[in-house]
Amino acid sequence: MSLTVLYGGTFDPVHAGHLAVARAARDALGAEVRLVPAADPPHRAAPGAGADDRAALLELAIAGEPGLSVDCRELHRAGRSYTVDTLRGLRAELGPAAPLAWIVGADAFRGLPTWHEWTALFGLAHFVVAVRPGHGLDHLPPVLEQACAGRWASEPAELGAATAGRLWRLDMPLHPASATELRRRLREGADPGDWLPPAVAAEIARRGLYRAP
Repeated sequence: MSLTVLYGGTFDPVHAGHLAVARAARDALGAEVRLVPAADPPHRAAPGAGADDRAALLELAIAGEPGLSVDCRELHRAGRSYTVDTLRGLRAELGPAAPLAWIVGADAFRGLPTWHEWTALFGLAHFVVAVRPGHGLDHLPPVLEQACAGRWASEPAELGAATAGRLWRLDMPLHPASATELRRRLREGADPGDWLPPAVAAEIARRGLYRAP
């Protein structure tokens, strides 16, 4: 069976760094990448834009982009957007034998032990960990280091050969885009530069999203 790859996040808003990760994973894994916007993210403050707005911006960002799609399942589910619930739902759809992978940045991966039912995640999916220079995987929390022992794959093909439980490092070049800084610029009416896809920048400006009240 083919590998199913998901990239979850708040995408508040989607920017060039997010798209770089999605494209790199698509190309390295030879698989479609579904971007999954969180409706009610449990690990951060409330997003600067509503879930439907963030999903609409995602659709604009990937329009015409081969191998990328938007999966809005978390927007249609009540309650907090826990990854474990998303992966359990996918498992129910795809069956126990389907290879499934979840993309996460290195900083978020380091905080995995704070996620809801985090130890159950390894039985549901592989992790593709996007690593940029200066944001490595050294000195992981001991409990996470122990959970990762023996799981690291040396080749991306290993993810398609098993259903779940492997980890693969996706090395990325350094990218300056920061969602926090981007929201600040948008709030103050400053130029977002090339951090936003043109269609996304135009829609944010047209609708006045992220502007200070």
